[in-house]
Amino acid sequence: MGTLLEVKDLRTYFFTQDGVVKAVDGVSYDLQEGETVGLVGESGSGKSVSALSILRLVASPPGRIVGGEVWFEGQNLLKLDEEEMRHIRGNRIAMVFQEPMTSLNPVLTIGRQITEALELHKKMDRKTARERAIELLRMVGIPDAERRIDDYPHQFSGGMRQRVMIAMALSCDPKLLIADEPTTALDVTIQAQILELIKRLSKQFGTAVILITHNLGVVARYADRVNIMYAGRIVERGTARDIYKNPKHPYTVGLLKSVPRLDEPRKARLNPIEGMPPDLINLPPGCPFQPRCPYAIDRCTKEYPPLVTVGDGHTSACWVADKVSLGGRV
Repeated sequence: MGTLLEVKDLRTYFFTQDGVVKAVDGVSYDLQEGETVGLVGESGSGKSVSALSILRLVASPPGRIVGGEVWFEGQNLLKLDEEEMRHIRGNRIAMVFQEPMTSLNPVLTIGRQITEALELHKKMDRKTARERAIELLRMVGIPDAERRIDDYPHQFSGGMRQRVMIAMALSCDPKLLIADEPTTALDVTIQAQILELIKRLSKQFGTAVILITHNLGVVARYADRVNIMYAGRIVERGTARDIYKNPKHPYTVGLLKSVPRLDEPRKARLNPIEGMPPDLINLPPGCPFQPRCPYAIDRCTKEYPPLVTVGDGHTSACWVADKVSLGGRV
């Protein structure tokens, strides 16, 4: 397997009246062909903005990609013109957004919304594109696809709309699928069906997946490697097994301990992470997690820790990574 995507020192800032919001501040990671990588963190940690930056969909103003490189199939996407990016979006790289109702056009049938991409990128005629769209709807589990292709988004449930979004995303056989919290606002049964569908289709088509979520249970089941994000940066990176068995950043430990476990008594108390995420306009000096961290030492208030190797393919941005463990103080 070769490297499909390589993000290097990506920085995306929002220039507001109150100051500069450093939403993504020096993020680097890679993705292999056919691999699923999880991006995990609280709301506001920079997960979605980093994904939108790959496709150059950050609203400007106020947002702007101010630095870094995004290499995809040998091209730096940040150097391409808008016409070249249009040939990449929806074709080589596709995205499933959080809320399908706001992502689908309410005045167009779902069939037209799928066939549009096929006609544009695959140069299909209307009849062939319609047949392909019906095939895709069947593939994602839409019953009676021949009839429902002419329905509008409001005629579908939330779970079915998300299936339509996945069909649209996979219509042009992309090499990379970005799934931005694809199960938001869906009940747990439908969540599982959607995630299993993404996993099955990614294997079927050999599509690499970036799975953005705050749900660690999702990552444990579906991701090969995991990037933990906090305050616009990656603070820990490793295989899913490393992250769950041997976390080496206090924030990762806090996330794991705040999730209910089936192997603990039902009345066992959860341990939430104390405090609030930092203000990205006025970040504290040193490590941004320091005000919430039970492991913090004096150095944490002054210097930002770099990502250092703590195991084979496992890195952590923590001055006391060797002392951090699931059985520790968090």
